[in-house]
Amino acid sequence: MTATDAAADTRTARERSKAERRQQILDAAAELIADRGLAGVRLEDLGKAVGISGPAVYRHFANKEAVLEELLVGISEYLLTHGSAVVEAAPTPQAALESLVDFHIDFSLTKPALIRVQGRDLASLDADARHTVRQLQRRYVEVWVRVLCDLDPELSVESARIKAHAGFGALNSTPHSSGRTTPLAAAQGERTRGVLRQMALAALTPSR
Repeated sequence: MTATDAAADTRTARERSKAERRQQILDAAAELIADRGLAGVRLEDLGKAVGISGPAVYRHFANKEAVLEELLVGISEYLLTHGSAVVEAAPTPQAALESLVDFHIDFSLTKPALIRVQGRDLASLDADARHTVRQLQRRYVEVWVRVLCDLDPELSVESARIKAHAGFGALNSTPHSSGRTTPLAAAQGERTRGVLRQMALAALTPSR
């Protein structure tokens, strides 16, 4: 290995370590902000949660508002990107709906803290970040709207939008109703998944 290769490996290892630490901070932030609200969390709390000093958090984020922005913009981008992908991969509108429902249930059961943060602390973002999140959310809704309209050609776009929002409300309700910030245990998660899936498909699939 040349000196150049060794230096590149060192940089790569350092960059990987930094990225892992950044993700640890984000994961801890989701739990803490879901539990306390943004106003109740300090950078020192985030540092303590991942085993570093408060000032060390500044190497990754300028302030706690920047942490919140990355959390909420990031999860909105994730939903849009992966929601669009499961629809593209589906062979029929019905399969697309089922895949979207399954995808969103996975999100709601594995990311309950982010659902609570989104519902309570979105207003804490600055105007530009809030606009970005809202845009991404609207685009994700439209993914559902297109699938619902493909499944039922008689359904208006506005009615499809109402159905989509109602579906989100039901699928995202579990963290709020139970106060959860952590994923459910496996057995309970599977039971909840089954109930949510049956309920969502019954509400969103057109009656014939």
